[in-house]
Amino acid sequence: MIVRSITNLKLFKVLDEGTNEMFYGCNQEWYGTDWQRRSGCGPSVASNIVFYLKNNKTILDVEQNVNTKNKCVSFMEEVWEHVTPTNEGIPTTKMFYDHVVAYTKSKGLNVKYGFCDVPEDKLLRPKLSKILDFLEEALIKDSPIAFLNLSNGDEKNLEPWHWVTIISLQFTENKKSAFIKILDEGLIKNINLELWYNTTTLGGGFVYLLNTTS
Repeated sequence: MIVRSITNLKLFKVLDEGTNEMFYGCNQEWYGTDWQRRSGCGPSVASNIVFYLKNNKTILDVEQNVNTKNKCVSFMEEVWEHVTPTNEGIPTTKMFYDHVVAYTKSKGLNVKYGFCDVPEDKLLRPKLSKILDFLEEALIKDSPIAFLNLSNGDEKNLEPWHWVTIISLQFTENKKSAFIKILDEGLIKNINLELWYNTTTLGGGFVYLLNTTS
């Protein structure tokens, strides 16, 4: 199996100072309102990715700079103001990267993006090997990947109509079998990407961002 991963998973560690619990990445359940908690997966993933791009090359001693839940929630609220869900959430990759790029630009952070859509029509979908090439390219460039899952198919470890953050990829050399690790609900979860690809009825898509700020 070939394995690709972001280089600094520890950067996603989030400490709840009230309970001393440790989480990985942002959790939409931490938002303040019921609507945000129900629709906030896209902004939460955007928060994960932008935080990583901003800090991966600046925080040297991660163990001494663990992010706290309170700081994380404050950042999530800031991102929400730009990456704001509609009544349908953020149902397309274009809506996601347009909003995230607008946010980063407002903060003086220059980013470029790549995307790979998986249409509802199976005849129009890229081959699994092409998707793996896309994910591998992003992870080699040390970018976490936003994954839009509109239908989870037979993969029970995914929620439908939901954004999550991909942090690693494992696949066979023939690119017929693949697994990913994602951040969701403050946890690291394992996903059978081949199973999702073969059984999703609505598809979804993937987005990565690169920090090009000099």
